[in-house]
Amino acid sequence: MHITHLDQRFGSIAVRKGYITAEQLVEAITLQVKENVEGNKHRLIGAILHEKGFMTADQINDVLKTIIEM
Repeated sequence: MHITHLDQRFGSIAVRKGYITAEQLVEAITLQVKENVEGNKHRLIGAILHEKGFMTADQINDVLKTIIEM
């Protein structure tokens, strides 16, 4: 059950920018943890949020840009 520091920052920034709700973030993290445990694979939180339709590619890129500028 490994959640990276990047995933934590990505999620908090996405919520702070109003792109997703805290509930949507929890749903995505829950799926991420489940996949980590059951499938021994790790998908980035942004990929999960995009797949679920919670974030657009432009929003993901904006969050990543914010992280890079930190």
